This record gives sequence, structure tokens and C-alpha cells, in this order.
Amino acid sequence: MNGGERDLSKLLKGLKPRLLAERYAFRLTLESALQHGDFALIREEEGLTRIAADPAGDWACITLDVHSSLHAVGLTAALSARLTEANVSANIVAGLHHDHIFVPWGLRDSALEQIKMLSDERLVD
Repeated sequence: MNGGERDLSKLLKGLKPRLLAERYAFRLTLESALQHGDFALIREEEGLTRIAADPAGDWACITLDVHSSLHAVGLTAALSARLTEANVSANIVAGLHHDHIFVPWGLRDSALEQIKMLSDERLVD
């Protein structure tokens, strides 16, 4: 267990979304070692996916600075539902301490605002 927060209400109140400055790309790769600029490598049956900083990338990354547990229930669903309502696709990658949401580059500001609004709404509950 990673010791992070499990309570959905507390997680949503403390999201603290932060838009990273870099553009990112998702690409198939044969290279299994991390390289400079890599965010993650994901091994699937079909091959290895590299998520890496790339000036020509189509994706932005929003990191949630709340320390979420991998055992938390509902965080991904709440974020996905909110971004779905705003017609923003989201690809969520979980780390041991934080969740990272990859959204289309052109919709990054809208996505960030939606996540902030979701957190702000929970603050008044």
C-alpha cells in the first residue's frame, strides 16, 4: 500500500491540478529502457508504449498533486465523468503518489478548468 488518501471526498477537495508545460506523445517503441524526456513505458501484449515529452506531441499532462492511494475508489470515474461532460478525452496514468491525466493539447486549458471546478465544487459541500 502506498499510504495515500482513499476518501473520495477528500481527494476531490484536494486535487490541486497542475498543467505541465511540455507536449507529450504516445508512441510504440522497441527500446525498453527509459530515455531522457520519457514519462512512462507501458508494456502490453501488442508492444511497448512510450509516453515522452515531444515538441510535436498532441497531448498535455495535468498532474494531480493530491497524494492518492492506488486503492482509492471513484477518483478516475469522477474525473472521467467531468471531462466527458466537457467532451475532452482523457488518458489517466497512476503513479504511487499522483495521478496524471493526458488530454488533447488544444483542450488543455478547458480540461484544467473543469478539474479545478470539480475540486472547487467539493470545497463548498
